[in-house]
Amino acid sequence: MTDMTATTRPVPLETSYNPNWKRLGKWMGIAMLGLIYFPLLWLVLLSISNDPLSGIPGAFSLRHYQALFASSDWHMPFVSSVVIGLIVGLVSAITATVIGRAVPRMASPGPMLLVFVLPLFVPGMSMGAALFIFSQSVLGLDLGFWSIAVGHYVWALPFALLIVLVVTLRFDHTLIEAGRDLGASDWRVFKDIEFPILMPGIVSAGLFGFLMSFNEVMRTIFLRGTSETMPVWNWVQAAAQQSQVPIIFALSSLVLLVTLPLLSAMFWLLFVRLNRT
Repeated sequence: MTDMTATTRPVPLETSYNPNWKRLGKWMGIAMLGLIYFPLLWLVLLSISNDPLSGIPGAFSLRHYQALFASSDWHMPFVSSVVIGLIVGLVSAITATVIGRAVPRMASPGPMLLVFVLPLFVPGMSMGAALFIFSQSVLGLDLGFWSIAVGHYVWALPFALLIVLVVTLRFDHTLIEAGRDLGASDWRVFKDIEFPILMPGIVSAGLFGFLMSFNEVMRTIFLRGTSETMPVWNWVQAAAQQSQVPIIFALSSLVLLVTLPLLSAMFWLLFVRLNRT
C-alpha cells in the first residue's frame, strides 16, 4: 500500500520548468516589443505634428514634409548614402559568396571564421581611427567617397559572410556531383543548381550590406573628409540647428518606411523561402 502511494505521487516540476517562466517570457517579450516599436511609432507621429519639439504628438500637419521636399540640402548626402550603400551591398554579397562557398570545404574553418567575425567586436571608434590611417597611409586615398566606401565594406562584410554561411553550410554538395555525373559543366552546375539554392542568402547579404552602410555613423566620421552621408548630415544638422529637427524627424520617418520593408524582405528571403526550398 505504501509503495502504490509513493508511485502515484505527482513529481514536482524543476524550477527551470515552472509555468511562471513561460508567462514571464511572454510578458517580457511583449514589453520588449513595445520598447522597440513604440519609439518608432512616436517618431512618425511627431513628424506629422505641428510642434514636434514639444515631444507630444498633436495638431497633425504635413508641413514638415513639405519643408523637407522644398529643401535640397539633404539631396547630396542622401544620394551619397544610397550609392555607397549599393556599392557596399553588391561587393559584400559577391565576396561573401566566394568566401562562404569555400569555408564549408575547409578542413578546419573555425580559425578563419573567428578572424572574420572578430572585427564585429572592435569598437567603432577604434576601427574608424585605424581605417583613417590605413586609407591615407597605405591605400593613398583622399578622405571622402571611396574611403567611406572602404570603411563601410570592412564593417558590412562579416555580417554578409555570416548570412551567406547560413545557406552554404546547409547546402547538399552531393547535388553538385549529381550534376557533373549528368554531364553538366561546372558553370552550368553553379548556375542551374547551386546559385538558385544559395540565392536567398546572397540577396539577403547584399540587402544587409546596403543597410549597414546606409546607417553607419561612427566610422564615417573618421573617413568622410568634407563628404557627408545621410546619417552624418542628420547628426550635424540636429546638433547645429534646432529648427532643422522637425525636418530631420520627417526624413528619418521616410528612411524608416523604406528600411523596414527591406529588412522584412531580407528575413523573408533568408528564412521563409529558404525553409520552403
